[in-house]
Amino acid sequence: MMKTLKEIMTKDAVTVTLKDNIYEIAVKMKENDIGFVPVVEGRKLIGVVTDRDLVIRGYAERKSGSAAVEEVMSKDVTTVSSETTVDEAAKLMAKDKIRRLPVVDNGELVGVVAIGDLAVREKFEDEAGEALSEISEPVKS
Repeated sequence: MMKTLKEIMTKDAVTVTLKDNIYEIAVKMKENDIGFVPVVEGRKLIGVVTDRDLVIRGYAERKSGSAAVEEVMSKDVTTVSSETTVDEAAKLMAKDKIRRLPVVDNGELVGVVAIGDLAVREKFEDEAGEALSEISEPVKS
């Protein structure tokens, strides 16, 4: 039987809300050694912020640390359910060049799966390796 994301996802993901600012997000990323933070309203996922978002949409555009989360977050986020198989997730991550995938059930964030979560499962090393190599390829224009 195929493993589902429920079995391998990080369940206690660090999150932020719209009340946080980009400095607070950067501090959370540093303290937790992460580069991806889901933005939630209660438990509902409304966006994500990556370390790249902070640089490109934040600091490179001369936004101050007190700038609102909304100014840098990505709103069109690909999500999957906790019943998604590891294989399906690996294929989706490779196809869409996604390194981290929020897991949402009934509209609520229940976890996050990173490409590394796929890689540490022996049986899925090939899929994770393939996904990572495809994600790392330059985008063809």
